[in-house]
Amino acid sequence: MASSGIGGQAVMEGVMMKNQERYAVAVRKPDHSIIVETKEYKSFCKIEALRKLPVIRGVVNFVDSLVLGMGTLTFSASFFEEEEGKEQKETSEKKEKAVMGFTVFLSVLLAVAIFMVAPYYLSLLFQQFISSQTVIIVLEGAIRLLIFIGYILLISQMKDIQRVFMYHGAEHKCINCIEHGLELNVENVKKSSKEHKRCGTSFLFFVVIISIIATLFIRVDSGLLRLGLRLAIIPIVAGVAYEIIRLAGRSENPIVNLLSKPGLFMQKLTTKEPDEDMIEVGIASVEAVFDWKCYIQNMKEG
Repeated sequence: MASSGIGGQAVMEGVMMKNQERYAVAVRKPDHSIIVETKEYKSFCKIEALRKLPVIRGVVNFVDSLVLGMGTLTFSASFFEEEEGKEQKETSEKKEKAVMGFTVFLSVLLAVAIFMVAPYYLSLLFQQFISSQTVIIVLEGAIRLLIFIGYILLISQMKDIQRVFMYHGAEHKCINCIEHGLELNVENVKKSSKEHKRCGTSFLFFVVIISIIATLFIRVDSGLLRLGLRLAIIPIVAGVAYEIIRLAGRSENPIVNLLSKPGLFMQKLTTKEPDEDMIEVGIASVEAVFDWKCYIQNMKEG
């Protein structure tokens, strides 16, 4: 299997696919037609050399993914909102960038509070029973992992999220289809896997695991300093996690495949089998930004 380099995400009743700086959002509208919007996305980091540095590129990619993800979700949701008056709509468009920036900031803040700060303080409750700092740190990691899994299990029960997870499955299936050298059509996509090693779920899983390992080496007496160091290593942890899934997407090494299995297992919770209408949306998104026929031809010639 050869990596195509394309990636994406599920949106409301649709799929976003990104190939280098071009991305496309395909959405199944309420009238059942498919609308496809293709644009270019420019990274917030304007220094190209930084965007190519190992680990740092992972941090840049993570921020870019958040910004682009929020934007494409907003675009897809616009087709299912009540119609606005023209004047109101123009006002909304002017405020969109400011709201998007605040939303991304708030999302990161909440994620840090829930997945990093809360487990730290919850683990401190065990200090009156356990004297070993190592055991306390392991408990903190276990709490962080349980919160992560519990969060996914909780949102997976929501009806709207279940449909998003089906589109997530369509996204993966389309990419797996072409990366295995198959013609991109509904039948071939249906029989392709809904799990992919470069998935964001796998990335988040590695972030949790690497953060657990990293905190084992933070040994300082001050509680506030311990918390501060935990927060300070988040960008490094995200960068390392990105490098791991990047390697996984390009390698069939048995060890790499073994390391990928927990993330692939987690994807069983965040991806569902899509129907044919959803697959058609995924295909439309791929074809808007990626020449899969040329890619497969090059695979055969190589």
